[in-house]
Amino acid sequence: MENTSYIALSRQNALWRQLDVIANNMANANTPGFKAEQMMFREFLVDTKSSDRATGTKLAYVQDSGTLRDTREGPLTKTDNPLDIAIHGDGYFQIETESGMRYSRNGHFRLDEAGMLVNSQGFAVMDKSDRPVIFAPNETKISIAPDGTVSTENGIVATLKVVRFENEQELRKAGDSLFETGQTPTAIERPSIVQGMMEESNVQPVVEITRMTEVLRQYQAVQNMIEKEHERQMKAIETFVSRM
Repeated sequence: MENTSYIALSRQNALWRQLDVIANNMANANTPGFKAEQMMFREFLVDTKSSDRATGTKLAYVQDSGTLRDTREGPLTKTDNPLDIAIHGDGYFQIETESGMRYSRNGHFRLDEAGMLVNSQGFAVMDKSDRPVIFAPNETKISIAPDGTVSTENGIVATLKVVRFENEQELRKAGDSLFETGQTPTAIERPSIVQGMMEESNVQPVVEITRMTEVLRQYQAVQNMIEKEHERQMKAIETFVSRM
């Protein structure tokens, strides 16, 4: 009689984790370059005493096997800030952090006190030679071409490095819109960069709210089933005891 409850609880646990993913998507609906995620589920079969028989069955539990990242490009918003840069199409900026190279679609950059191009956390943005992009104190007119070439009134300064990966799903979140991976990045020779624009999150709030509502309904339905199963078991026990 406990099998029904165990199966229902496995479904509830999976729904709870799905709700966490949806809540995280909604919390990052305004985070530049954020990519929405969805839970992936699979059937997990467990042997029973009858599994070895020709007509035997197995118990089917619900198991979440991971998350799937939606890598589609988010909408581009015009900011007119020359240091806001968006990648149109494939690619990631390469960022040097204290923990090593990281990758990001968030192109909200700025200049630090030394004139180095950094992201919002102060980490250096890399050029094609894997070196930071540094501007002279008298360089104020910054222009970035679609291929990533960075120029000022004094000429070409550097070319931004934009990379791609064989499997984007293997990128692991490293916080602050950054990703890490053990994969070797491949430089994109002719990226499509847009200056003065930001890539917004590709989260669709209306869709996420709809998913959250559906998950809550499913959770409540499973909870009702567990409660009814508990009542059924209690009645069965009471009937058995009364007949002893």
